[in-house]
Amino acid sequence: MKHAVTAAMLCTALLCGCSSASVSESVPDSSSKADEPVQETEQETEQEIVQEEKEMKMMLADTPVTVVWEDNDSVKALHALAEKEPLVLDMSMYGGFEQVGPIGTVLPSDDVQTVTSPGDIVLYSSDQLVVFCGTNSWAYTRLGHITDKTEQELRQLLTNGNITVTITVE
Repeated sequence: MKHAVTAAMLCTALLCGCSSASVSESVPDSSSKADEPVQETEQETEQEIVQEEKEMKMMLADTPVTVVWEDNDSVKALHALAEKEPLVLDMSMYGGFEQVGPIGTVLPSDDVQTVTSPGDIVLYSSDQLVVFCGTNSWAYTRLGHITDKTEQELRQLLTNGNITVTITVE
């Protein structure tokens, strides 16, 4: 029992006498291999944060709009395209309720029968972007929704002939 108490007191004295640098230097030696993956994970997390900070933005003609983008493969592919250079789409009015324009490439799609509403942005036939100022029912892949414009404001922006839609990543 005396030896256990003496050993405990000796360990306590040694630990108290050590500087924090000595203690911290000895800890990584025993766990240096465990630290390496943590550092990689931290770097990957920082890269993900930088990528998340670069958000996709849209303009209808010269008017910026706020879009809540879907989390799907189509939006990720659209993001990758717009990240390389601004994506400028020449849109045409169709049916009095939507603007349609070719993207210039095929994107992954997961079309489902959908009823659209004003402000919806969808992918049609895997290679065309559609922005709605009215409603329609068809098989589309949802891309996003414009949240900062009323139906009337969308009609004003989208029904005065053909427009240009610009998508950028900033």
